[in-house]
Amino acid sequence: MEELTGIDSERVAALEERENARFVAERPRSMALLERARASMPRGVPMAWMDDLYDHPPVWIAAGEGSRFTDVDGHTYIDMYVADMSAFCGHGPRAVVDAVAERMRRGNQFLLPDDNAIAVAEHLAERYGLPKWQFTLSATQANTEVIRLARELTGRQTILLFDGKYHGEGDATLVVEQDGRVVPEHRGLPPWVADHARVVQFNDVAALGAALEPGDVALVLAEPAMTNVGFILPQPGYLEEVRRLTRESGTLLAYDEVHSLVCSYAGLTRAWSLEPDFLSLGKSIAAGVPLATYGMRDEIAAVIAPPEEARVASGVFVDEVSTGGTLFANALSMAAGRAALTEVLTEDAFRHTGALGERMATGLREAIARAGLGWSVAQFGGHASYFFVPEPPATGAASRAADDPRLRALLRAFMANRGVWESGWWLGPTVSVAHSAEDVDRYVDVFDEFLTAVAGS
Repeated sequence: MEELTGIDSERVAALEERENARFVAERPRSMALLERARASMPRGVPMAWMDDLYDHPPVWIAAGEGSRFTDVDGHTYIDMYVADMSAFCGHGPRAVVDAVAERMRRGNQFLLPDDNAIAVAEHLAERYGLPKWQFTLSATQANTEVIRLARELTGRQTILLFDGKYHGEGDATLVVEQDGRVVPEHRGLPPWVADHARVVQFNDVAALGAALEPGDVALVLAEPAMTNVGFILPQPGYLEEVRRLTRESGTLLAYDEVHSLVCSYAGLTRAWSLEPDFLSLGKSIAAGVPLATYGMRDEIAAVIAPPEEARVASGVFVDEVSTGGTLFANALSMAAGRAALTEVLTEDAFRHTGALGERMATGLREAIARAGLGWSVAQFGGHASYFFVPEPPATGAASRAADDPRLRALLRAFMANRGVWESGWWLGPTVSVAHSAEDVDRYVDVFDEFLTAVAGS
């Protein structure tokens, strides 16, 4: 990839050996815990992503506060990954800590609502512009229910997705296009999941129109800006075409803003005056306490009403669209959500993260220019991503073609060894509510130091 990135591969190899060795050597307690954990957990972690997301071994966490966390070996990191955006409120925000502690003291789970649920739903309706809301524990579950409702409403089965997407671990969305065919994305999935999915490139109006033309697509599920293959912004007029084409084909439109909600106080949906039929939110809306939600138009919400003549089997109304779960909308999650949304994720907070995001993007571009590299940066609000090509890619395929996973892995280890926790995968850095200008400047300084090391500038 040297021709692409402008970085000498031999220099990368030498730095990779040095930085990875330093990373392991300076974290003996984490390495010991990992070895101990292998006896009781596959791959030595409680969830496989904790191993997948990094080329180096995972660190084990002791504590986090504000914009930083500390591992068991005593290393403190400025957290620019913010737990895949789920820690966008910062670590341990006081308003949420107090709300959760009080709710736990008074009981946390009843399988009945409390008034926090009303407050959260009313706030979401006012903030995001959709009138009705339902709650889950994760965005995977929210998107799964959205897909079921769309299929019921349209009488169609096919779901349309964009190459490079991620919408959770539900079977229906775990598909990719390979050699012109849609196939299951991972092992363990039934082959028939690909029979009810189409995958097209983001920002390609013609491809979307062709995929919708047969009139058999129930739902287009998309991010308004893609965030799992770099940060891919829509080209001018593209999202307006998405809405026009879906309406013309009788297809429902769902925006997944689980990541992109960090970009603006009311998400990109309100920032760009979009008009989805569904809107999914999650991760940070309860400061990392498990809570996700989806909003919908009134006529869609009517489908959740019980049928007039429902059959009951094993205590469940089997003629209803399947939604819900025992722990969904539990009192603890709703208390955390109310505190996070109304006291932490405020308009002032987003003005703060937006200004710091611009500061960060400017600093990254200046560092890249000083190094003489033909790289680029995409940014909106508090989120940014850098690419190893002169212009940010417009599609998932182009982003993959422009990537160098080995160089990204080196950058992660280099930064971690200097007290900065950079993102995993393609996500790019995110400024949280808790970050300061000093945090952002330190992040840019270490990025600059990395470029000096690899480019010899």
